[in-house]
Amino acid sequence: MSSIFSKIISGKIHSYKIAEDDNFFSFLDINPLTKGHTLVVPKKEVDYLFDLDDETIGGLYIFAKKVARAIEKSVECIRVGVLVIGTEVPHAHVHLIPFNDETEMNIKRKKLKLKKIEFEKIAENIKANFE
Repeated sequence: MSSIFSKIISGKIHSYKIAEDDNFFSFLDINPLTKGHTLVVPKKEVDYLFDLDDETIGGLYIFAKKVARAIEKSVECIRVGVLVIGTEVPHAHVHLIPFNDETEMNIKRKKLKLKKIEFEKIAENIKANFE
């Protein structure tokens, strides 16, 4: 059965896409901790991050670095943190979370409620800075 991320990658479920290439896909988290909170996933559906082959996991982090650099140019933050939990969706992924205070990295904190127009503007800004 396809994960929700596979459905997002295939376009069956709408997302605020940031970037993609042949192997990876990134999009805004719809329950963000901060503005610009982005998920990066391999297109290959593998449940656990550390079950990815070496080439894929290395490529995932190289792709995530490019996305993080675009986030840094688009969202006011001191840093973009990386969070890996992997139990919410059975599809390997990393969270890229722009933050100004380390408490913003707490996955248990209250999520932001953003309007569609806010998601669109954030995604547009990050995409414009993706290289």
